[in-house]
Amino acid sequence: MENKIIVIDDEKDFLESVKRGLIISGFKNVQVEEQSKRAAALFKRGATFDVALIDVTMPEMGGMAILNLIKNTSPDTECLMVTAVNEARVAMECLKKGAYDYLVKPVSKEDLVTTVKHALERKRLIDIIALNKKSEVPQPVHETAYKAIITKSPKILKILKESELHAVSDVPILLTGESGTGKELLAQAIHNASLRAGFPFLPINMAALTCSLFDAEFFGHTKGAFTGAGTARRGHLEHAHRGTLFLDEIGNLPGDLQGKLLRVLQDGEFIKLGTSKIEKSDVRFITATNADLEKLMVQGKFRKDLFYRLKGAWLHLPPLRQRKEDIPLLIDCFLKELSVVQKNRFVEEDVISILVDYDYPGNIRELRSIIQAAVNLAQEGPISVDFLPDYLQTRKPQDRPVSRTVPDPVVPLAEVEKSYILRAYDSTGRIKSHTAKLLGIGLNTLRRKLDAYGVH
Repeated sequence: MENKIIVIDDEKDFLESVKRGLIISGFKNVQVEEQSKRAAALFKRGATFDVALIDVTMPEMGGMAILNLIKNTSPDTECLMVTAVNEARVAMECLKKGAYDYLVKPVSKEDLVTTVKHALERKRLIDIIALNKKSEVPQPVHETAYKAIITKSPKILKILKESELHAVSDVPILLTGESGTGKELLAQAIHNASLRAGFPFLPINMAALTCSLFDAEFFGHTKGAFTGAGTARRGHLEHAHRGTLFLDEIGNLPGDLQGKLLRVLQDGEFIKLGTSKIEKSDVRFITATNADLEKLMVQGKFRKDLFYRLKGAWLHLPPLRQRKEDIPLLIDCFLKELSVVQKNRFVEEDVISILVDYDYPGNIRELRSIIQAAVNLAQEGPISVDFLPDYLQTRKPQDRPVSRTVPDPVVPLAEVEKSYILRAYDSTGRIKSHTAKLLGIGLNTLRRKLDAYGVH
């Protein structure tokens, strides 16, 4: 997701300089406007921007008037005032009226980028607070980045929206949740929605790193660092330069290695084996764990300072049993992915009922394995209860508990039935007699159901 920035100034050279500096620094969606009244017209028509840089003194319409207009029509826009030295008092008045900060001309590229990033960080935090107060279900703006995550759960959709807000910053993100809940998939989506999307996304299993190999794998080494011969090797920090480093199973990192990782997070620097030269690291860190890090800290097994560095943003993915409404969607997705021969494969109603009821200790990964095995066993035929694992075959639909409290509602059976009848109908080319035979129901029954669905 790209932040939208508008720069309003009557000096053409200044506009070109600011736009160039922002684009070089990774901000692609930058609009400049030389005429203040035309900029005002944009906001009056409902245009929205994340940040507006506004010159205080302009002909036709001054910066103070533009600021008032923006705060009335687009209050979520963070405004930065640009002033001459002798206008600092006016800039301070702008701060009282809602501007975030001000810059004094001439503006260096470093000050410009730092101030814009701070303004975006403030907006991100305000947006997250507002998100948690809203009752409606949010949708990610960057649909392409999140298309691999299948859900209609309000709880998950809210997490995706929050992750999208974090994506545009460089704040470290900690993802927690049981094994198989999709933490790496979410980390990849965050990377895809970030300004670093054009650079590497490198996943690393921290549980597989030993103390003896950590420095060489993570930092790399120079030629001859070990034996006086051999070739130099780039470490993970260099491979992920300007991209994202995803550290999975961070809770399993040994204590003596936690300090080395903390040093990189604090200083953004590292030293390769075989040299004393300090190198800079431009990497965004996303970490994940299914362990309880707070419990590990109490036990002295995880450093508190590292924990607080990692959880610049903390997102917890709920288990599949707390998002039952996603199970039919996931089943449908896996079937389309796995059924190479028969694209519109039919699943019997009892199978859906049993799968929706099951609690999945292995979460989404376990559900996919169940569907994979069922597809293999059913070959080109419909998937019945006989093709489920033994521990699921014994869970007949009528054996389900009469009352059970779950955090999210189970999908109504009528909705499941409608979805699969319509899929079967489409798979037969909308031939009713074939569909009725495939479903094992009478033709008149099928017709009544299709009429009720408004399908003919």
